[in-house]
Amino acid sequence: MYLTSKKEIVAYVIIILLALVLAQHLNVVVSGSMEPEFYRGDIVVVEKANLFGLGIQEFDPNDVQVGDIVVYNAEWVDEAVIHRVINITEINGSTYFVIKGDNNDVPDPYYVSPDQITDRVVTLGDDSLIIPYIGNINLWLRGL
Repeated sequence: MYLTSKKEIVAYVIIILLALVLAQHLNVVVSGSMEPEFYRGDIVVVEKANLFGLGIQEFDPNDVQVGDIVVYNAEWVDEAVIHRVINITEINGSTYFVIKGDNNDVPDPYYVSPDQITDRVVTLGDDSLIIPYIGNINLWLRGL
């Protein structure tokens, strides 16, 4: 019989926790609306507004700026949307974002409140941090 040492168990727990945290920071692109910034099947690296739903904020959605690429819960589609903030407006004392896909002709149909924003794409300099093509496996498995 093989006995697992305490060090091995700790190593396995650390690997599993690391995988869970990393998985939370990856988002598969499901459409071509942000081309040429990134493409369908790319994976974008994101920072979370509420990591694991525990209130751990890696960024504050209220601090999003024009030019940031965000992931938000849209009212007009069932999937989360990854688009760029193109304008910020105030309506009755509340802040709203105008958001648009780089490859789209018109902005998304509704204003977006900070509460709808779940993630922001991580950038290095002026470039989004992406892992190309790997997300196609996920899209294929989901039938998208």
